[in-house]
Amino acid sequence: MTKTRILLAGIAISMAPLAEAVPVIYSSMTTSGAGDIAFNAVIDSFRSGLGGVLNPPGACAPGPCTTGRREINWDAVTPAFSSPNAFPGDFFNGTTGVQPAGRIRGATFTTPGTGFRVSASEFSDEVGFGPAEFDAFSPARLFASMGSNITDVTFSVPGSPGLAATVRGMGVVFADVDYTGSASLEFFDTSGASLGLFPVEGVFPTADGRNSQGSFSFLGVSFDSDERVSRVRIVSGAHGIDGTYTGLDDAVVMDDFIYAEPQAVPEPLTGTLIGAGLAGLLAFRRRSS
Repeated sequence: MTKTRILLAGIAISMAPLAEAVPVIYSSMTTSGAGDIAFNAVIDSFRSGLGGVLNPPGACAPGPCTTGRREINWDAVTPAFSSPNAFPGDFFNGTTGVQPAGRIRGATFTTPGTGFRVSASEFSDEVGFGPAEFDAFSPARLFASMGSNITDVTFSVPGSPGLAATVRGMGVVFADVDYTGSASLEFFDTSGASLGLFPVEGVFPTADGRNSQGSFSFLGVSFDSDERVSRVRIVSGAHGIDGTYTGLDDAVVMDDFIYAEPQAVPEPLTGTLIGAGLAGLLAFRRRSS
């Protein structure tokens, strides 16, 4: 079974001095496995919407590339950084000439919890989960937060960790979302204002005790105006992967991350305007004296 939707959420206000953000939402869920054609078609549509071209690890480093996208599928992470070992949140925010090219992708992960894990055996080693609970969308590794269900993603220019960047969209493949809303993506601009909170589609519309193992959900959101995304908050399930799950608690983990090429944050417009205003004032005083 596959459920799919691609839609525009919101209406651009043509009379406004600045364009309103209009998110384009790509959403799909499947219980038919990672090879589901319709499910993969939605993901490919999202990729195309971000520019189509996949910038490989280390591309344009120090970047950014001017177009395209980046992807993280966790599968090349070595055993040293896989469960039961901790996974560092800055693993994919490497510096050109210091870290290997595969770690230069301009993304950093933080959590109010205790850290992150990349699976060694689809998290079957975590207490309470057996080998059939989660499947990897792109074999063989998955990603999860520890001690919290929150993962915050921020961006920098690939190869230059100290240079903050923004993206115009991001999507995530989730594993085992039982009910709609147990996972979500929220996007924030450079001022910290929310650009929207978007629920991830689950197998069932509400939490009623049913469990569907082996499902995949995809949610991708991009913005077609001048809004730039500086942070994405991912909520995945009721707890971190190491939490105690009871009753209607939904356990959710993540696989592929897909995001637009991070672009350097420009000089604040306000500073430019203030500078222009001061220059005009000085010129006026000179003419008046």
